[in-house]
Amino acid sequence: MSGEPSTGRVSISLAREDQRLLIENLFQFYVYDFSELEPPGSPGFEFNADGLFDPYPYMADYWREAGRRPLLIHVGDNVAGFALINTYSHHGGEVENNVAEFFVARKHRRAGVGAEAVRQIVALYPGRWEAAVVARNLAAQAFWPRAIASAPNVSDIERREGDGVQWRGPIWSFNAA
Repeated sequence: MSGEPSTGRVSISLAREDQRLLIENLFQFYVYDFSELEPPGSPGFEFNADGLFDPYPYMADYWREAGRRPLLIHVGDNVAGFALINTYSHHGGEVENNVAEFFVARKHRRAGVGAEAVRQIVALYPGRWEAAVVARNLAAQAFWPRAIASAPNVSDIERREGDGVQWRGPIWSFNAA
């Protein structure tokens, strides 16, 4: 379902260093959602000895390295998700912005929150963008082309397939003015 979010006003903020734990905690729910996509018998996406998923190995880099942006997605006064943006290209090209990770809590899905967050994020950070989706994530494959196309400042949308080695799944590239 698209349109205006039914749960309040969507906004984006750059996460401060003291909000890193917040994103790390939200990341547990993100990985949990991903775990249902993991093939049976796979060693991936298992709980560690503390009953948590292992930490995201690049999290600290988002507060240390240029070109990385940890963003929080809000609905009204409540945190509803996050986006991690970097400059990595999944097809070996040049990009100024890449959606490394994107999460909206289930409560806020299918209400336009994710698409509005994408519109605001690409408006905040113009340039050449990329959004790669894991091949087995069919919901994200449906979401991303619609969300990208709904941003008024986006042009030159291109979909390509990953090479099967560096990336498995579709990669959307586009320009944001």
